[in-house]
Amino acid sequence: MEHLLIVDDNEDVLTQLKWGLASEAYTLHFAKDIDEALATFRKVQPGVVTLDLGLPPHTDSSEEGFRGLVEMLKAGPSAKIIVITGNDERENALKAIKMGAYDFFRKPIDLDELRVIIRRAFHLHAIESEGRSQRDVAAARTHDSHGIVGACPAMRSILALIDKVAASDVPILISGESGTGKELVAKALHDKSLRRKERMVSINCGAIPENLIESELFGHEKGAFTGAVATVQGKVEYADKGTLFLDEIGELPVNLQVKLLRFLQEMVIQRVGGRKDIAVNVRIIAATNIDISQAIAKSEFREDLYYRISVVNLHLPPLRERGEDIRMLAEHFIRRIGRDVGKEVTGFTPEALAHLESYPWPGNIRELENRLRRAVILAGSSRLTAEDLGFGEGNNMDGALRFADKTLKEARAMVEKKMVLAALARFEGNIVKASEALGISRPTMYDLLKKHEIEN
Repeated sequence: MEHLLIVDDNEDVLTQLKWGLASEAYTLHFAKDIDEALATFRKVQPGVVTLDLGLPPHTDSSEEGFRGLVEMLKAGPSAKIIVITGNDERENALKAIKMGAYDFFRKPIDLDELRVIIRRAFHLHAIESEGRSQRDVAAARTHDSHGIVGACPAMRSILALIDKVAASDVPILISGESGTGKELVAKALHDKSLRRKERMVSINCGAIPENLIESELFGHEKGAFTGAVATVQGKVEYADKGTLFLDEIGELPVNLQVKLLRFLQEMVIQRVGGRKDIAVNVRIIAATNIDISQAIAKSEFREDLYYRISVVNLHLPPLRERGEDIRMLAEHFIRRIGRDVGKEVTGFTPEALAHLESYPWPGNIRELENRLRRAVILAGSSRLTAEDLGFGEGNNMDGALRFADKTLKEARAMVEKKMVLAALARFEGNIVKASEALGISRPTMYDLLKKHEIEN
């Protein structure tokens, strides 16, 4: 059975709530000060709390109430805390919402209204608890997947395919937008392969000047060019018996593509300025964020090289298409970042979650991690707010209040509709441009227009 903790020092209020809520489907607990409340909270872990802000020994201020709010959210971040305030305490109510309270209720207490708010809070707590359980199971399944976090159908397929192909030596091409985790997948493939005890050597084909990349790949002999004062192994030779990861292979100049193809066909290289054939045994994993088929059509990428490097193609979905994975990744990152910076962050306010899950994330997982790192460092409470995350809606307290009586689903829908309307206004109703700006397909845009009853 669920537990409701009522924290109030007024005997009349406690009596009213004791009898008024006695028939509800949860166990009631009462406390008259914060120390008693915290002891009870830690013992029974209530799903919902009603918290009066004016408590002894400082009944004339909200000091004790705010202390209790912070400590309870630290001890049980999933609890839904309903703050009870006076009619003239709107500022304190808004501050409490900003700090992570679920909702607020003004005195005098109307039992019928309070029952509705408490029932909604318990309903949301149950939904979130079930979601956390599912995410925990999914996250547990990824612990041996070398840090790849994800439970959406696309990522489950990726993880299954990694397990199938990792032990073979077939060349693999990982495609996907920048920031989707291509290098992490490459590392997982190497770590699960028969070559895991050998090196995995990475080279970013788009980050090295064209006049240096051949030497970086294949090495050079002493005196091969001005400044070549010694013989140097290239990345290919250095990866012998291990894995060579060619990141952003779509950026490789066409003349180097020819030499790379020759190496892949014969597994033999010649250093720049050398004449000796050097046999090398490596497993090739490549990655690209461009559409290789378009590059081939434009004669910017060799078709024969494409077939050589893509015996198996793993396509990583953009973060905006991964649904509940966004929350799972966000929770994973704040735990890790919190440990790194020595700060305890336990979760997100409902408004923050709505923004996280509706934002299109053009920079994908890399953008999510960077935004969360900044938020954790700047956060003023144990639960991240929309303001901490840098979203415009969270830049004032009224924005937080607007979501205070909403479920996560309702808040997410509000943000989603607003972003669609904003994109349409920005591009004067042009569906194609608005879809591109939001990072979604046209069919998805039409689905959203229908869902939110938006005429265009």
